[in-house]
Amino acid sequence: MSIHDVRVDGLDPVEFARLVKRTPDNQLREVMRGGRRAEILDYLIGGMLSAFRPQVAGRTRAVVHWRIGDRPDGGVDTYQMVIADGVCTLSPSADGQPQLTLNLAAADFVHLVTGNAHAVMLVMRGRLKTRGDLGLTARFPNFFAAPRP
Repeated sequence: MSIHDVRVDGLDPVEFARLVKRTPDNQLREVMRGGRRAEILDYLIGGMLSAFRPQVAGRTRAVVHWRIGDRPDGGVDTYQMVIADGVCTLSPSADGQPQLTLNLAAADFVHLVTGNAHAVMLVMRGRLKTRGDLGLTARFPNFFAAPRP
């Protein structure tokens, strides 16, 4: 199975994480700049909702914007997550005032949310840029249980 032809509908998150782990970076970047980009991003962002750990988030109330680059037209895809009352939801538009904005390339996003990269390392390498509440920035990755490839 290749990242180029895998169907993500109904795919187990751990299997997808394993597929990402064995996919060379150049192939992953190529796929994320192609026609399957939206399908894969939607699958991963949607999967984050089921991986949300309300007991860790506690009483956190926050709007978080994911800005995922490397779109074929040079733009970014923006997803808005709202965390409130122990629930994480997605908003179809990024119209809320974010307490945290996360900017990264599409391949780095895929690596991060599949458990194949660590947020701190991406920040240290300049590949994940954050803007906003520093306390939330430090706690946010723990709000989600990443698959273990």
